[in-house]
Amino acid sequence: MATDTQYNLRESTVPAAHREDEISLLDLAVVLAERKRTLLWITAGFAVVSLVVAFVIPKQYTATVVVMPPQQNSSLSTLLSAQLANLGPMASLAGGSLGLKNPNDMYVAMIKSRTVEDAMVQQFELMHEYHDKLLSTARKDFEKHSDVDGSGKDNLIRISVEDRDPAKARDMANGYVAAYRRLSQNLAITEAAQRRLFFEQQLQESKDKLADAEEALKKTQQQTGLIQLDSQARALIESAASLRAQIAVKEMEIQGMSTYAAGQNAALVQAQEQLNSLRTQLEKLGGNEENINSLIVPKGKVPEAGLEYVRKLRDVKYYETIFEILARQFELAKLDEAKEGSLIQVVDPAILPDHKSSPKRAMIVGLSTAAGLLIGILVALAQAGLERLKSDPESAPKLALFRSALFGKRHPAA
Repeated sequence: MATDTQYNLRESTVPAAHREDEISLLDLAVVLAERKRTLLWITAGFAVVSLVVAFVIPKQYTATVVVMPPQQNSSLSTLLSAQLANLGPMASLAGGSLGLKNPNDMYVAMIKSRTVEDAMVQQFELMHEYHDKLLSTARKDFEKHSDVDGSGKDNLIRISVEDRDPAKARDMANGYVAAYRRLSQNLAITEAAQRRLFFEQQLQESKDKLADAEEALKKTQQQTGLIQLDSQARALIESAASLRAQIAVKEMEIQGMSTYAAGQNAALVQAQEQLNSLRTQLEKLGGNEENINSLIVPKGKVPEAGLEYVRKLRDVKYYETIFEILARQFELAKLDEAKEGSLIQVVDPAILPDHKSSPKRAMIVGLSTAAGLLIGILVALAQAGLERLKSDPESAPKLALFRSALFGKRHPAA
């Protein structure tokens, strides 16, 4: 008797909601068992269809090439790190705002640039393969079949290309690198490349000016006759012209350095001091870099008829000196650029893939079967709920009214 009392007490202490949940789960199991054929047919249908689709989808092969981007200039990186270190707690914030988290991001963006992708589309005739009429559409389709990743801790960039033909996938991956190299030949990426491009432009301008000055001197010689200057006058002209040329080149160098060096850069400060020293030496000769006529030899030392010849000779010496200095600077910049390695280097070239990368048939069939099982459960529950509404005296008229309103049927008037 005591045992029955304790059992009833424990049963009374169980929450009613919990008992209802147990009944609901049991009812759910019963509903699914009663409609197991519907559940199995839907699940099997999804499995069969997904299996057919998985084998119909064409195989895709992925080829990957691994490249190493150019190394950053050590002096510039050291200077920037030193400046950030002086900021203390603000160093990390400054580094983040300057976008220095991953230097590979710039090269990844260049590889994925429109110029490189258009070159790939045209080289491998991807508009025909993707059945696209517009170049922009083919470019977007190519982006879906390619991937450029430079986020690895090894600082290497991996370029992957997917295609139905394994040989074409390999050729496209290697061609991606070649297309980027053609683009980078016209771009100044590193510090040395920027200096090389700057001095190359200045050298060409100086070459043109030197040719004009030599032509002007030739015409003056034909008009006045060849003049033999004494050693003192020639030395003064050559010294002044050399100083003016060195000042002009040093100003160009400072202008070029200001594009990539901070104001407290040691090399930039040294170049400014050298410029001030050259200007002081020019002033001692009685010249002024802004007034070219101030460098002319006094009239007492040269006959009046030869003054024009002296001016033209001075200009030739001036542009000759500039050309020689710029030529040396240009060659040094080219050597520095070659030392830095301005082109990306291939670590692992793409090879012929020996297995497909997609489709993943097992995953497709597994996920589709699971989706079919879930849909089968929902259909079984919906059928059970509908039958319950039909059997309920209160809900049956409402259900009939809803059905007639939905399908446009009207009940006959009573």
